[in-house]
Amino acid sequence: MSSKTMIGMMLVLVVMMVVMMFRAQIGQALDFVFKYIAFDGQYPVLTLVIAGVIMITFSTIVRSLMTDPIKMARNQQIQSDFNKEFRQARIENNLFKMKKLQEMQPQIMAMSMEASTQQMKTMPITMVVLMPVYAWVWYFLIAGVDATTGVEGVYFTATNPPLVDIPWAADFDLNTTIWFFPSWIIIYTLVSMPIGQIENRLIRYFLLNRKLKELDRLAQRAEIE
Repeated sequence: MSSKTMIGMMLVLVVMMVVMMFRAQIGQALDFVFKYIAFDGQYPVLTLVIAGVIMITFSTIVRSLMTDPIKMARNQQIQSDFNKEFRQARIENNLFKMKKLQEMQPQIMAMSMEASTQQMKTMPITMVVLMPVYAWVWYFLIAGVDATTGVEGVYFTATNPPLVDIPWAADFDLNTTIWFFPSWIIIYTLVSMPIGQIENRLIRYFLLNRKLKELDRLAQRAEIE
């Protein structure tokens, strides 16, 4: 792991610790802006979806702008072709081909590691925005007075908690925990993951298409010159 990656991970941990320590103050400050998607607590799931879309859109755009779409598409195609050839060699029991492909595995793993490292570089930037939004969602869902921080909820009370109907339960309290995770994080993840995948593919397609058109213009200009 490079020193830059380790520094990035340390920055992420620092941001997370700061947000956890001052989540009440951060959530209260951000409520001035995000109160418009709170809907006075009437539609908590819709609020979670909109907050998730905001976070996913920002992180996807940042990752896409900080990576080379041509290089990423090329690496993904190479890895896909390599895996396809390796599976075919196993099915055909082609030992010679399998040996050749195994010799190429370190190069393929290096490409995969490079992509992971590139994503790690963007993480500190995205976390600076994402973690405060999480703090606001926590502030939004407080019912009554929080035992840890002593902050009183604005949208919900102890007698009126954030209740939603989900496939496995009716009037389900979003503040309850499932194992070690708050329920709202699990529901947010289930709702936001499909949206995130669609947004990620659309934005990457748009940026890749724009990059290819730019390369075509440069090639045409070079031919003319």
